[in-house]
Amino acid sequence: MTYYFELDGINALNDYIASYNPSKIFVITDDNTKKYCLNSFQNITKIKFTNVTFINGDSNKNLDTLSMLWKELMDKGADRKSLIINLGGGVVTDMGGFAAATFKRGLKFIHIPTTLLGMVDAAIGGKNGINFMTAKNQIGTIVQPEFIWIYTSFLKTLPQDEFISGYAEMLKHGLIADRSYWQELNIFYKKLDDEMLTKLIKTSVKIKDGIIKKDPFEQGMRKLLNYGHTIGHALESYMNYQQKLPLSHGKAVAAGMIIEAYLSYKTNNLSQTDLNDIKQSINAIYPVIKLPINDIKHIIELMQYDKKNENGKVKYVLLNSIGSADYNKEVGTSLLFEAFDFYQN
Repeated sequence: MTYYFELDGINALNDYIASYNPSKIFVITDDNTKKYCLNSFQNITKIKFTNVTFINGDSNKNLDTLSMLWKELMDKGADRKSLIINLGGGVVTDMGGFAAATFKRGLKFIHIPTTLLGMVDAAIGGKNGINFMTAKNQIGTIVQPEFIWIYTSFLKTLPQDEFISGYAEMLKHGLIADRSYWQELNIFYKKLDDEMLTKLIKTSVKIKDGIIKKDPFEQGMRKLLNYGHTIGHALESYMNYQQKLPLSHGKAVAAGMIIEAYLSYKTNNLSQTDLNDIKQSINAIYPVIKLPINDIKHIIELMQYDKKNENGKVKYVLLNSIGSADYNKEVGTSLLFEAFDFYQN
């Protein structure tokens, strides 16, 4: 996958449009990115396009919204030579990529992520899709965009809550692949400047892209990128869809990383020192989510829908140490309650 950073993306976009010569260009946004980013995008690129917008939020990452996108593309004259540009956060790149990959059996598309979560995670790797029923990302495709343009000025429009949601994925990259990067993230969190943030984003992109190149269709080591997500996705789904209490993806994954670190300590030789470092570092950024025992039972039940599961068994990514992890690990249910207790106390 090719990545362009900052203003290099303008030339890349213009060169691509000149060589591909699309019949029409469609820019897909949600209502947030339409309000805060679309005019900036238009001003710096000067290209002509048709905008298609949907209502923001993970709860709208569903079949109804996907059908609306297909209909808008059809009504506005999209054909197989059209180009889709997905301008937004993870929901936009997931939805827009899926719409593009399936409309008329596939249109070319480009991702321009506008959130930290999109820049370091959601836009990278070709995963496009929707939630189904109460389960995360159950239906979708793995189709790569033509390229990804990361323009960090868009982050200036981002609320702090959304920023730390993306930061969780960067912490995950350090935990599964690079101890020194994990340490950098913790050192610089409270004193990030633009230059340092761009450097850290590039490191996250390099880590994730390196894993994906070795396993593009998640048959093996790409599963490592799901560290914290087996529990995190179930927690996110439960809080947002059953409890109706908004919980960002990053906060859910942050909780999942602590809980899965405890499982790693109990079953995969993660040291007590590393476990304490993980818990203290994550808790310094993300508040603990208090969960009654009945909620924990429901969250554990939702983990049965996790995409990594095989033969009805829940599969986890567990750490050997900070910077090293294993996938396809199994854990007993009784230990899960113990791990949730460790997380909350």
